[in-house]
Amino acid sequence: MEENKEKKSGAVIEVIVSGPLKISGNFILKDLKRNNESAPGEILLCRCGKSSNKPYCDGSHKNR
Repeated sequence: MEENKEKKSGAVIEVIVSGPLKISGNFILKDLKRNNESAPGEILLCRCGKSSNKPYCDGSHKNR
């Protein structure tokens, strides 16, 4: 039972088909470009390179 609890307490990274990486759970995001650190709980990171708000997804991949 304890092993299962440990697995649920970490971050989950989901690769969305033709979309961003969805990261959710307990994690810390260090953005050196913007010089900040946060624990957002859930973010979407750009994989297509078209986002104007990198590293975050802004939905630009939908226009492909």
